[in-house]
Amino acid sequence: MCGVGPLGHNGDMRAIQITEIGGPEVLQLSEIPTPEPGPGDVRIRVEAAGVNFIDTYQRGGLYPVELPLVLGLECAGTVDAVGPDVEDLEVGARVAIAQGGGSYAEHRIAPADRCVAIPDGVDAVVATASMVQGLTAHYLAHDTYPLRAGDRCLVHAAAGGTGRLLVQLAKAAGAEVFATVGSTEKAALASAAGADHVIDYTTTDFGDAIREICDDERPLDVVYDGVGASVFDTSLALLRKRGLMATFGNASGPVPPVSPLTLSSGGSLFLTRPTLFDYIATTEELRARANDLFGRIQSGTLEVRIDTTYPLEDARAAHEHIEGRRTTGKLILTP
Repeated sequence: MCGVGPLGHNGDMRAIQITEIGGPEVLQLSEIPTPEPGPGDVRIRVEAAGVNFIDTYQRGGLYPVELPLVLGLECAGTVDAVGPDVEDLEVGARVAIAQGGGSYAEHRIAPADRCVAIPDGVDAVVATASMVQGLTAHYLAHDTYPLRAGDRCLVHAAAGGTGRLLVQLAKAAGAEVFATVGSTEKAALASAAGADHVIDYTTTDFGDAIREICDDERPLDVVYDGVGASVFDTSLALLRKRGLMATFGNASGPVPPVSPLTLSSGGSLFLTRPTLFDYIATTEELRARANDLFGRIQSGTLEVRIDTTYPLEDARAAHEHIEGRRTTGKLILTP
């Protein structure tokens, strides 16, 4: 609990706000005015908000932010107010959003053109869990390195929210998937998602294991890495000539600077640090990705795993959970 009693009276709403940078203890349940939508915006009555590593990076100061701040990029819910100049959404529409801020709250404002419609049969919790992590897995597998049949890819943290979705999308593309995990329980989850080779990095050197399986010093076409510093060097050394390293997260700490000559000596390697927002830059691309994900969920070919759902006031526990790297799916806050 964040230590505040029942709130939300007199036109105000409850929200998790930070007024200083620090650990999970700086998350405070506050009562703030319910926002009104401006031109081009809608107001969403939040039914589920997602917890992501980027929230912890903002809270802890790795990513600079202006304070005070209501955290939370993603949420799903129902439009309950519409601002001027909004033509494609109306009150009562079920929508989800993957960017901006303010989702750790009972209501949030969102640009209408950054919202995606939630189809029938997909509930708010699953829709939320499909946003940041689902869209990230989608762009990595389809655009950062478009996987094809026979490609060999490595997915780090393969039992986490993004990792498990990425494993499923990679298998759907016909790739051979190597997966790293941190426990026996997580190994079972990665295998169930379709990973061909699952390596527990706490008991096995993943580089040695992959080389032995493939009988090749540099067998991989692509590495998808949301872990960061602790796995970077070994991962880079596993890439074939002109292979690609996509480092998209810092769960173990940010990767130190890399000399271009390191990439040259490794065989003309490609290194990219992609972010979701460059891959959903237009409304058309955002909605196309989301619609593809929702279609796979509706057809049963993509499973979105929910780890734990916390009430809004337990945001601190949710942050401690994700930073402890104990997650095996999505963490959700429910206002």
